[in-house]
Amino acid sequence: MLTIYGQGNRMCDGMSRRNFIQIGALGMGGLTMPQLLQAEKQSGLGRSDKAIIMIYMPGGPPHQDMYEIKPDAPSEIRGEFQAIKTNVPGIHICEHLPRLAKIMDKLALVRTVVGAENSHSSYQCMTGRISGRRGNPPPGGWPELGSVLSKLKGPTDPAIPPYVNLSHKSRHGEYNFGRPSFLGVAHTPFKPQGDIRNDMTLNGISLERLSDRRQLLQSFDRFRSDVDRTGLMEGLDSFQEQAFDVLTSSRLLKALDVEQESSKLRDRYGRGSPRLERDAAPMHMDQFVVARRLVEAGVRCVTVSFGYWDWHSTNFKNGRYYLPAFDQGVSALVEDLHQRGLDKDVSVIAWGEFGRTPKINKDAGRDHWPRNSCALMAGGGMRAGQAIGSTNRLGEEPKERPVHVQEIFATLYHNLGIDAARTHLTDLNDRPHYLVDGHMPMPELI
Repeated sequence: MLTIYGQGNRMCDGMSRRNFIQIGALGMGGLTMPQLLQAEKQSGLGRSDKAIIMIYMPGGPPHQDMYEIKPDAPSEIRGEFQAIKTNVPGIHICEHLPRLAKIMDKLALVRTVVGAENSHSSYQCMTGRISGRRGNPPPGGWPELGSVLSKLKGPTDPAIPPYVNLSHKSRHGEYNFGRPSFLGVAHTPFKPQGDIRNDMTLNGISLERLSDRRQLLQSFDRFRSDVDRTGLMEGLDSFQEQAFDVLTSSRLLKALDVEQESSKLRDRYGRGSPRLERDAAPMHMDQFVVARRLVEAGVRCVTVSFGYWDWHSTNFKNGRYYLPAFDQGVSALVEDLHQRGLDKDVSVIAWGEFGRTPKINKDAGRDHWPRNSCALMAGGGMRAGQAIGSTNRLGEEPKERPVHVQEIFATLYHNLGIDAARTHLTDLNDRPHYLVDGHMPMPELI
């Protein structure tokens, strides 16, 4: 991390600040912006303000207790929750999701997601690939969706990183994401909640002195001489001047400042707490507000980790606690995007790594079930107001329309103007890889 201290808690443009600004030097930040700018120039894909907000639900949410209640199944399958009507005739969802039910015409539910593995990891949700031996990853590992957008599209503005990870660090390491890949550290996300153990101070450089580019460059050069010896970063090139815009502009800081929103809007989202839920993620509604602010500012991909969904015991007690918060935060986000005219440009997806077992166990919980899971999608110009796929009577596996994880990724890329089946990236061994392996965007949504 790169830490730059201001005096009197004010930035060089007069903007007040409670804490010092932290910019991830090895995980995006100003230092690697030149590579991002050059990537856009070389890709020839041009600029676009399309964006994605991905909400990861660590632990695996129960598909049959959220979007496809089974009222006719035996009690050991059916559980305790009732189905309620939505504002789209024929679509029913869980009684603990009443706000989402009222905006079902703005949502698309995928009830039959397949292609998962039995692994408590964010890897598949972030990359569209399975991890471990089955995944056969190339050297360096598969890149996350935000990293791909960073590589192919670059930043919309030199002062705004293309990929931002708002998630707090989970106790279970595999829930965390934002890892390097074969695309290199230049395309890992900017992390406002980054690990301060890696902080670095630019000695002698305060916010008030950032206008002195020459002195700043000398400080960067001293830092680079240490980093380059590790092989983690290439030298700066002719794009270095634009890289400094991240440091000298207040656009990113303003986007991260949730206090600029009205109390009424924040109350609509809910407040929540930054406290971790068990070994997973907080139910912090400010993440959703900031995610919207970031895509408005020009960030291409924002990732959020929300709640705890590994309900091996007390499944229904947990549902009564976690589902209302999810309902409030996600419904507020979708409505906010529509009210601001961003619904055609910003795609939203909320999902976890797998589903839960149809049969309720002896501890009143549901265990891991990779044979079927679910996803909520919205925005991006997609055809909403529908529930895609259905499972068999017991909720074990798809009866109609299985949707592979990579179909969802192909759809998200399509929303961003990228043909995933024809676009490839080159790994560390100079081998090309398509963004998805033979899967097309979902025809129901595009």
